[in-house]
Amino acid sequence: MSRWTGICSVAVLVLVLAAAGNAQAHCDTVDGPVVDLARHALAKGDVRIILPWVSAEKEGEIRKAFDLTMAVRGKGEKERELADMYFFETLVRVHREGEGAPYTGLKPAGLDLGPAIPAADKALESGNPGPLLKLINEKIHDGIHKNYMDAKERKAHSGESVESGRAYVQAYVPYLHFVERLYLDASTPVAHGAEEGTHDVRMKPGTAAEHKH
Repeated sequence: MSRWTGICSVAVLVLVLAAAGNAQAHCDTVDGPVVDLARHALAKGDVRIILPWVSAEKEGEIRKAFDLTMAVRGKGEKERELADMYFFETLVRVHREGEGAPYTGLKPAGLDLGPAIPAADKALESGNPGPLLKLINEKIHDGIHKNYMDAKERKAHSGESVESGRAYVQAYVPYLHFVERLYLDASTPVAHGAEEGTHDVRMKPGTAAEHKH
């Protein structure tokens, strides 16, 4: 195992452990886990299937929406379609509110979620985190190595002129921020309700995230 591979393998394990319990970033899609379970709940007439995805305080609202939907969906095909959509939207809205995230409507099926989320879901379904670890490991390895080598090369010439010094700074700052972001993501738990796709919500006053370069 090379020095770089060893460093990044440890970083991957930290990132995966720190991300446990993170909110699904595709909870508001038509083919996401919330709507998928909602379909099963309606098909079986059992609201309990979906209740784990809402807070206890909002359970009453979901039960009421479920009962209304069940009462209407048997009247005809169009009525069932409208009733189901009403339940999906109500459920996803309440779930998103519980995450502290805004509800902007149901997103269409087939939304491009990037490689990480599908890989994370597949790891849970298969019981094998290997492909997920490999995916993240490669990104961490490539990112650190590229930024490090660029900064190292420019540092060697930074004293030759003002322009060379500036070139070094322009490589040093991205390198520092990349490593800092990885560390913050790995060392700070992600609370259920943190907005997806950002690490800023996990930063606390006084961290290096406030530094301006």
